[in-house]
Amino acid sequence: MVTTKRTRRISPEAESPRSTPQAMLARIRSLLPTMGAASQRIGEFVINYPADVVHMSVSEVAERTQCSEGSVVGFCKLLGATGFQQLKISLAQQIVQPVQYIHEDLESGDSIDQVVSKIFHSNIQTLQETESVLDPAALAKAVALIRQAQRIEIYGIGSSSVIAHDAHYRMLRIGLQATAVTDSHVQAISASLTGPQVVVLTISHSGSTHETVLATRLAKEAGASTICITNFGKSPIQGYADVVLHTMSRETHFRTEAMTSRLAQLAIIDTLIACLALADYDKSVQTLRSTFEVLSNKRY
Repeated sequence: MVTTKRTRRISPEAESPRSTPQAMLARIRSLLPTMGAASQRIGEFVINYPADVVHMSVSEVAERTQCSEGSVVGFCKLLGATGFQQLKISLAQQIVQPVQYIHEDLESGDSIDQVVSKIFHSNIQTLQETESVLDPAALAKAVALIRQAQRIEIYGIGSSSVIAHDAHYRMLRIGLQATAVTDSHVQAISASLTGPQVVVLTISHSGSTHETVLATRLAKEAGASTICITNFGKSPIQGYADVVLHTMSRETHFRTEAMTSRLAQLAIIDTLIACLALADYDKSVQTLRSTFEVLSNKRY
């Protein structure tokens, strides 16, 4: 058994990330005098604007505090969190109701009718807002890059892996040479072996997932063209993307698992595939007919 003395000696790194937000803010205040200049700026910002931090990406906090993203992550680890996302979760516990971890618009006493109405309204709003931030010029550039590529690699981790597989399937249906890579180790290897003839499409709602940021960076360094589908706002992955296709979903604020973001990502994939198919209309129609005939044999 770990003694109290031992626990204090290895604090704060060994303290549970489930610490209360009040304890987290108190820890920041107590450690602030011992921190370096950059960490002090970050700590003061978190103390003064905890609700804002919950809604921000690591890149946005870095910009507001005039620090690097690495400094923000290092600050979080100094507090015992594994990273920025875990710090945000701890802070969110102070300003949101538990039911909002299920869905931000819900209240604990909602009826089934109210749940249906709120979730469908939220999904519709997400699609409308994603449409408003999706840049047609960026979409056109993504189409041009994919059409010129010899092959497409699609990266996604966690809930984004489902979208990556869907994109892979849809690209195959119109005759594109695509592969979905959803294992982080394989992503890193595959990305490092790409080149100018390859386009990498990365799907990451937060834009801050270590594995997909690393894979996108490696692909960029190897000479591949990089396209990223990520939520609106600044995030680390955008520094390695030639093209960014933005979604607009609020759920980054309180949850690590995406719901409405998947709908927005799928809508962008649908739009991208439609634009690609129209750009090579005759070939796409012929391929779709051919693959439809193959798939029809699997139906009774």
